[in-house]
Amino acid sequence: MFEDERDDKIYNLIITSGFDKNKEYGQFTEKLYSKTDFLWKESMSGSYSSAGEEFYKKVDRIILLSGIYNDNKELFEDLLNASEKYEIPIVLVRPLGVEEVPIELEEKAATIVGWNANCIIDAIRDAPETM
Repeated sequence: MFEDERDDKIYNLIITSGFDKNKEYGQFTEKLYSKTDFLWKESMSGSYSSAGEEFYKKVDRIILLSGIYNDNKELFEDLLNASEKYEIPIVLVRPLGVEEVPIELEEKAATIVGWNANCIIDAIRDAPETM
């Protein structure tokens, strides 16, 4: 019964995008779309720093694609601040083909995951609610 209830949930995600020379955003969303038993939608804002409580209270997880961190540090900082302020768990995705993640992101993440679709879904579902 618990599995059925969990599968019916529609996860509201923020997924980092921005300058993305390796097209990690597209590859990541393809992984989510490949799992037809996982329901999700994406929330986006023109400015995550000025989006308020009304926006963030609907978000279940923030997905940080650490492979695009160096080119999008301001975006990541805005989302790290929002995660802390609104108690939204961060799922940190390793850079494609690399095991190490930036330490400043690792310290804030509820969980860290690679690029296996099943592992990504499990990490989103099982990310601790409180940090």
